[in-house]
Amino acid sequence: MNFNGLSEKNAVYFEDCISKINTAIDNYRDSLYAQCGKQKNVAEAMYYSLSAGGKRIRPVLTMEFCRICGGNDALSAALAVEMIHTFSLIHDDLPCMDDDDFRRGKPSCHRAFGETTALLAGDALENAAFNIIVNLEYSDKVKCSLIKELSYETGVLGMIGGQVIDTEYSGQMDEALLLDMYRMKTGALLKAACKMGCICAYAGLEKLLAADTYAENLGLAFQIIDDILDIEGSSEELGKPSGSDAANGKVTYASLNGISKSREYAQILTDNALAALNAFDDTDFLREFTMYLLDRNK
Repeated sequence: MNFNGLSEKNAVYFEDCISKINTAIDNYRDSLYAQCGKQKNVAEAMYYSLSAGGKRIRPVLTMEFCRICGGNDALSAALAVEMIHTFSLIHDDLPCMDDDDFRRGKPSCHRAFGETTALLAGDALENAAFNIIVNLEYSDKVKCSLIKELSYETGVLGMIGGQVIDTEYSGQMDEALLLDMYRMKTGALLKAACKMGCICAYAGLEKLLAADTYAENLGLAFQIIDDILDIEGSSEELGKPSGSDAANGKVTYASLNGISKSREYAQILTDNALAALNAFDDTDFLREFTMYLLDRNK
């Protein structure tokens, strides 16, 4: 994987984090397949989308925020976050939503397995995420906090609510509504990822609030860069068709404000995110990682 912008040390660390997450996904697959009978097709669709690649940004953030808060292990919680993210991608690609044929350079789940199986695979991944948390070796208080955070940021006031706004007001949004939609659709799950890492490390309120600020700014910057890449990037780099926003008549921050202003605002948001990291120690990787996301080409 291309980690341009990261030092050699941090690129190796990032790759190691991704490897741990991918191994956890494979282990989950093995356990699930062993229990499946005639429903194995749905399990295969779940694994197909979970293992499709990507930068694993959200689970890496969960693991890293746990580490910088003094915790030891948030891998299972990180897997739960990636399951929620994958369920959202499966459903976003469905004909009733964005109707995308490709995801991460491969046929989208409903193209590979059919619409019914893809819908059920997304539903199953959502449920599996919470099942993983319930079975974590943490106190009931911590597990309840993790479930509360993930369910809130996934729900109608978070990621799903953002998708509702995107669907119902597509092509009609002004800048204020658009940014609210970004905060929910993209930023909410990033918030959950960062704050769940803090929760796994028993962090206090000050660090939870700093993680929230970091994630909100990162989420907005991340989506604005996505908007720019949809205009400037190639389909080969993106792993999905470029120019799809314009083709579908979607309003984006870049289409409203132009590339130059969009990059300037993404830089301001990134600077805000970096400032929020002052509440933590040993943030060298996270700071480089944050800049890497700003400067990425896919």
